[in-house]
Amino acid sequence: MNNKTVLIVEDEEKINKMVCDYFKFNKFEVISATDGMEAVEKFNENVDLVILDIMLPKLDGFTVLSRIRKKSDVPVIMLTARGEDEDILMGYELKVDDYMIKPFNLDILIAKAKVLLYRIDSMVKGADKGTEDILKYNGVKLDKLKMQVYIEEEEIELEPKQFEILKYLMENKNIVISREKLLEEKWGYDYYGNTRVVDAQIKKLRKNLKDKSYCIKTVFGTGYKFDVE
Repeated sequence: MNNKTVLIVEDEEKINKMVCDYFKFNKFEVISATDGMEAVEKFNENVDLVILDIMLPKLDGFTVLSRIRKKSDVPVIMLTARGEDEDILMGYELKVDDYMIKPFNLDILIAKAKVLLYRIDSMVKGADKGTEDILKYNGVKLDKLKMQVYIEEEEIELEPKQFEILKYLMENKNIVISREKLLEEKWGYDYYGNTRVVDAQIKKLRKNLKDKSYCIKTVFGTGYKFDVE
């Protein structure tokens, strides 16, 4: 996990410094605020985690959280000295992620912070991986895992070889792929046919792509490319 930035919002100077120092010791970048207004002003898109006290001058923690939630789903751990059910329920209604009741153990606070950030990172990586399995350009969407192709969200049927050709062209969008390269990649080194088989499959593929057939451009004397503007 790369260095993360934490915004620590606590009006008690001693607790603020103690928490800030402990997060710094654990390789976090730290931003400190001692009242609710300062917290709102210092919060920005680079903040990865917020440690937020409920009882604050100027704006209370619930108001700060409400304002943060209008622009971000950043994980938030709230600190409370009271531990009252009403406070905890209010926080969860405002989508707080976790609570620490004062006095608290700093090691547990750090552990909670790391678990939250690990989960966020895992979800982001999972989302990124999912997007790698989906190719979508010019209204043509190809799902590698499901081996499905859609035109403007309407599924179309392709033969396996046409699917593989389209996938290869979309993976290499705007790059001219020679007929020989397509033959090698999609029919294999041991295939002794000529490049006419490529042209025949491209013709069928274009027909199946209907009004999106223009996406596959012929580059005279060379081959084909999936053209993305």
